Order: sequence, then C-alpha cells, then structure tokens
Amino acid sequence: MNVFVIGIGLIGGSLVLDIKNEYQNATIYGIDNSEEHLNKALALNIIDKKATYKDLDIADIVIISIPVDVSLHVIPKVLDGVHDNCLVLDVGSTKELVCKSVENHSKRRNFLAAHPIAGTEFSGPTAAIRNLYKGKTNIICEVEKTAFKLQEKALEIFSKLGMRIRYMDPKSHDKHIAYVSHLSHISSFMLGKTVIDKEKNERDIFDMAGSGFASTVRLAKSSPAMWTPIFEQNKENVIETLEEYIQNLQHFKLLLAENKFDAIYAEMENTNHIKQILNGIQEVKLQ
Repeated sequence: MNVFVIGIGLIGGSLVLDIKNEYQNATIYGIDNSEEHLNKALALNIIDKKATYKDLDIADIVIISIPVDVSLHVIPKVLDGVHDNCLVLDVGSTKELVCKSVENHSKRRNFLAAHPIAGTEFSGPTAAIRNLYKGKTNIICEVEKTAFKLQEKALEIFSKLGMRIRYMDPKSHDKHIAYVSHLSHISSFMLGKTVIDKEKNERDIFDMAGSGFASTVRLAKSSPAMWTPIFEQNKENVIETLEEYIQNLQHFKLLLAENKFDAIYAEMENTNHIKQILNGIQEVKLQ
C-alpha cells in the first residue's frame, strides 16, 4: 500500500506514523515544500521515501495536511494525478471552501473531507507522535459524495487508529468548530499578547506565571502560518463567536465595576457545568 502524505508536520506526520504501525505493507512517501522537513521526516522514520506530485499515479492513499488556503489549489491538483481507486484525504480545520473547491471535479468520488479533532501546539516533523488520534473524534463531511469502497478504506484506517467518527455537513462543521477550536486559539493568542505588551520584563512572566496561565496560553505557540488561513476561511463564523465572547467579557467587566460579586459568583457557578460536559466527553472516549 503506497501512502502519500503532503505536508509532514504534526497532523500528517502523526497519521502516517500510526498507519505504518498498523499496516506493515505500507510504504510512506512524503511531499513537502521544505527539503529540511523531508530530510528530518526520513531521519525520524516518519516517511520511507521522498516524492513529488509526478509520483501520485502510484498512490493508494493521499493525505493532505497543509494550510487550508493552499489546500484549495492542491486538492484538485492531487485528484488530477491519482488513479481511480486512490483515496484522497484532507484533514484541515475548515471544510466548506475545501468541499466547494472539488464539487465539480471529475474525481470528486475519490475525495473524503475529514477533520480529526486532535493536535498539540507544536509543528513540523519533530512534532509528530504516535497514538495522537486514539480516542479522538474525526468529523467527516459529505461522505455520500465519496465512492463507497473508498469510504470503507478510510473507515478501516480510522478504526485501526482508534478514532470515533461523526458525520456533519461542511457549513455546520465550520460554525461549530469556530466555537470549540478557533475561538480558543484567538483567546490564547490575545491573552499572550496582552501579557507581553504589559509585562515588559520577561523574567517577571517566567517567575510569576502559574500553571493556569501556562495552560491558557499554550495554544499561542501554534503556527501562525496554519492558523491565519483558518481564520480567513472561517471569517464569518469566527467574527460571530468573537462578538458573543466580547459581550460576555464586557458583561463580566461591568459586574466587577458595579461590585456585583454575587452575580459574578453565579456566572462562574453556572459555567462550572462545563466540567460535566467535558467529563462526559472523556468517559465516552474511554469506552
């Protein structure tokens, strides 16, 4: 089985590491704009061989894990080069524009739009880790437009990697993910910016930052090259979530200014319900 990964970073690299572990007959080919990334991926045994787009005619599976703005151009190009039984997967964080980019392609049936909800704040080949996807949710969009035998191939891989599957239309995906993922990254970036702007002494930040601050700004270490196109493609939904978030911040500020600490207590107590939701999610993942 010839598996091509385009973009050898955390997401794509982790996927093929697990595929290599589950499929002993898999040969992993890497395509990346960075020669350094290719060499590092070879050295780390993430890929077996370097490749180019000209080699796609031998691919059985192609995993596209690159910034979402680049995907709009690369996915049609990949579909042009693969044979009729090849599965082409996109694993980006936005789906509506990607699905539109291939809706009229003659090989649309070869394409599966997926979004594994997994990751860390790190990037590049050295960020790739085994078992990243175990117990994680993988959202699949427009599954009915993918050839059934290729759906089966993809679902077998996802099952072996331990992923839970959820189906969703692209528009709903982008709206929901703006709340649970994209807003979190913006909050983290802006909290980091606020502290850096105010606390000019880096030693003060180092000495005084507790685990709460560290965990909250963890996502601010994420790649701007990946996240800027995500915010651009999902602009309308992100703006909507930001407006609601800002309203809540302004409300909290007003309660503080008016010394309404009973109301602040109530707000926080009501929000504590998030613990039950997250604990429920964790329990489902462990089943």
